[in-house]
Amino acid sequence: MPGGRLTQQERRQIALGLADSLPYAEIARRLERPTSTVTREVMRNGGPLAYRADLAHRATEHRAQRRRPATAGAPQSGPQPHGRDSEAVAAYEEQLTTVLMGSGLNRMGARVVTCLSTTDAGSLTAAELAQRLQVSPASISKAISFLESQSLVRRERDERRRDRYIVDDELYYQAVIASARANDKVIETARQGVAVLGPGTPAAVRLENIARFLDFISESIVRAAEQAREVLHTKPATAVADDAPAPQRG
Repeated sequence: MPGGRLTQQERRQIALGLADSLPYAEIARRLERPTSTVTREVMRNGGPLAYRADLAHRATEHRAQRRRPATAGAPQSGPQPHGRDSEAVAAYEEQLTTVLMGSGLNRMGARVVTCLSTTDAGSLTAAELAQRLQVSPASISKAISFLESQSLVRRERDERRRDRYIVDDELYYQAVIASARANDKVIETARQGVAVLGPGTPAAVRLENIARFLDFISESIVRAAEQAREVLHTKPATAVADDAPAPQRG
């Protein structure tokens, strides 16, 4: 029943599909379900590597028995602009949050970055973030403080003198540069160890090689980021093509 809840058997089929490394779209096709349904099911229950059919089924039954309001603690959904599928957007936001968590962000920080990244304006106030994510202002404040320290968001004052938190085109450039610069302290400390352990000794050679490796990697990353920076400010070719006037027929 495509419109009903997933059955335990369907969840087992999802688990088998994941074990066979099938894409979500193929698993959904075999179940005759929307791809967004399968994506959301997997992301809600541990992700593709940790998904277990029986555990997912019990967790779903437990949530139903508790009869919690559907929107409690979940991002607020509503009509989507540009004709977007609300269900597909929600599933994608959960997927992006999971990926960001895997890169090192805590869950709230990842949710904030996801929310800002998937907003067309690319900016929201603290109150708007709290409303969309259905969390307390204190949770937003704590997440923003960490994200600002990592150069992952920036703030501006709007015409009403409210702080607006922004994810702009420079986000990933700044994050890459910060990551490369984080190696500098490791490089410096490794080379201090060379002097302490004695140049030419096996331990000192190991530390010097680590320092040389990280130094080379950091320089390469910074150089590549500088060269590619303009990509962040360029409209994708497909978008340019979509905006171009249609050719005139003769």
